[in-house]
Amino acid sequence: MADLIDLRSDTVTRPTAEMRAAMAAAEVGDDVYGEDPTVNLLEKRAAEVFGREAAMFVPTGTMGNQIAIRLHTQPGQEVLCESRSHILDWEMATAAVFSGCLIRVVPAEGGILTWKHIEPALREGGSFHAPTGLIEIENTANMAGGVVTPLPVLEEIWANAKERKLAVHLDGARIFNASTALGVDVKTLTRGFDTVMFCLSKGLGAPVGSMLTGSAELIARARIFRKALGGGMRQAGVLAAAGLIALEQMPARLHEDHANARLLAEALYHMDGVSIDLDSVVTNIVIFRLTGQLSAANLVAQLKARGVLASALGPDTVRLVTHYDVDRAACVRAAEVLTEETEAARVA
Repeated sequence: MADLIDLRSDTVTRPTAEMRAAMAAAEVGDDVYGEDPTVNLLEKRAAEVFGREAAMFVPTGTMGNQIAIRLHTQPGQEVLCESRSHILDWEMATAAVFSGCLIRVVPAEGGILTWKHIEPALREGGSFHAPTGLIEIENTANMAGGVVTPLPVLEEIWANAKERKLAVHLDGARIFNASTALGVDVKTLTRGFDTVMFCLSKGLGAPVGSMLTGSAELIARARIFRKALGGGMRQAGVLAAAGLIALEQMPARLHEDHANARLLAEALYHMDGVSIDLDSVVTNIVIFRLTGQLSAANLVAQLKARGVLASALGPDTVRLVTHYDVDRAACVRAAEVLTEETEAARVA
């Protein structure tokens, strides 16, 4: 495994040596009782970084998102999101099971949801329609290729949602990537959301965990829902210790992942039989389409045989994700292998 160039996801990152040492030395207690000092410190720092009253450590981003949906909605309401959102396709229909809500999808060109897209899809309820209970934004947008929603677009959504007394939740699994790409700090970039979930275990490199931030009242209620979902952990400080390092140190290096993704994208742009929108590659995700006879599954299999791991998203679509464990040299090598395999398919 050490020789593989793993571009399947930024979830595959392994903890740094400093994280491992901190985990071994972590001061711990029972977090369900609120007595784990390392978890408490992580939650305090997350709230400070995002300018919120409180934060809560959860095992996964999915749990954080689903708790937020439960906080903001009532059974029989709709959650409005973009058509490629994580809460729709990758969270096991939990909004229906846990919150009794329907996901209302709104397709947006390029994956960036704006108020122009949102407003026509809003419903007030009545005799025939389920009312909108929550607007959900994903920034960056994973399945749209890691594109970033700019601050002015968010500000318009926040203002109009507030006017209509609608809550807005951010799936900010990769919000630090968005912050890096835009040059806007996460506190400013998320200030209008009622709740924000962000992952420690993707580009920030921690082995486990995400955070949910919001008001003190919301996070107090969130702890009840975390327990209901089985997320009440005991001596979780061994995980929070790595999370603290992820939060404090790892955002500063995300620009390296973005540069490596751009390298891959530009190489793909010049390959025959490949279609890619270069303008969409602004963070650490590269999605491209195969236009010839080569299928995504076959290309992924051929890449794996040569030590490069990628993800097939469909019959002709492939995703690459750069991260801490794949350096510049590895990305150059991956680009060479991609070039050779796509060329071999073209002349076959």
